[in-house]
Amino acid sequence: MPPRTDQRAGLAYGLAAYTMWGLLPLYWHLLGAAAPSEILAHRMLWSLPVALVILAALRRWSWIRPLLRQPKRLGLVLVCAVVISLNWYLYIWAVNAGHVLEASLGYFINPLVSIAFGVLVLRERLRPLQWAAVGVGAVAVVVMTIAYGRMPWIALGLALSFATYGLVKKGIKLDGIEGFSAETALQALPALGFLIYLGVHGESSFVTGGTGQALLLAGCGIATAVPLICFGASAVRLPLTTVGMLQYLAPTFQFLLGLTVFHEEMPPERWAGFALVWAALVVLTWDALRTARRARSELAAAGARAGEAVAAQATQAGPAAADRTAPEPDAPGSVRP
Repeated sequence: MPPRTDQRAGLAYGLAAYTMWGLLPLYWHLLGAAAPSEILAHRMLWSLPVALVILAALRRWSWIRPLLRQPKRLGLVLVCAVVISLNWYLYIWAVNAGHVLEASLGYFINPLVSIAFGVLVLRERLRPLQWAAVGVGAVAVVVMTIAYGRMPWIALGLALSFATYGLVKKGIKLDGIEGFSAETALQALPALGFLIYLGVHGESSFVTGGTGQALLLAGCGIATAVPLICFGASAVRLPLTTVGMLQYLAPTFQFLLGLTVFHEEMPPERWAGFALVWAALVVLTWDALRTARRARSELAAAGARAGEAVAAQATQAGPAAADRTAPEPDAPGSVRP
């Protein structure tokens, strides 16, 4: 178990990461004068220099050469870059189009979609409560479809894209900053080309929107990288179950912003859909906590049994060792020196 000071630091980093992610709609809303595609391009472009500064500060370059020698892993990095770009675009568009509540729903149901991917793709076996949570989540999607009068495609698109991103990253085996750097390296050149195109055609708000707009667009890289760094610092210091519970903070903040800042409508039928999703997450979290507690108990019991076995062996070895070290009796007629 990590030291208590490390756990406190990890909790602080985790709270900072998920709070920043939860408040990102405010940042994207400030950039509402720019098209979502331009905001996305700036986010992709300005993330690269931030990543390079972090790598230089940490002196983490040794992973680049082995990655370049593995076309399959490079292909997976490209898939990750494409999928997370789609996720970012949909999220930015949803915020600036007045769909913050539905975007928050997407990140609420993301854990359920990830579990479904585990079953369908990785052939993982679910515990009964996990099946129950996924079932309740599926009912929630049906209720939200009725509530919106359409399939909640924004929520489903965000959940599916982010779950796909997480699934593909499992095969790359790069840590947070390394994976982020590799992905932004692939994103930067297309983003730069698109921004040059906008500038040539006089459609760039970075050029025409004034200094404030330009600084906000350039700040997209920092807004992307800082929460990721805090998340990485949290993940290495906290148990996975704690990190799993913290992840609900971001969509909770998004949900509250949608209600109180952006004043989006929330009729009773949508409340019912959200309530079902929250019920599914409560079941999922309780099952995770119970499983983690049981695993810790089994580990402690196994450790205790191992300790008892070592002690028993030491006890049995004691008399035998004493017998081996005791002086042998003198033979008849022998004389000691």
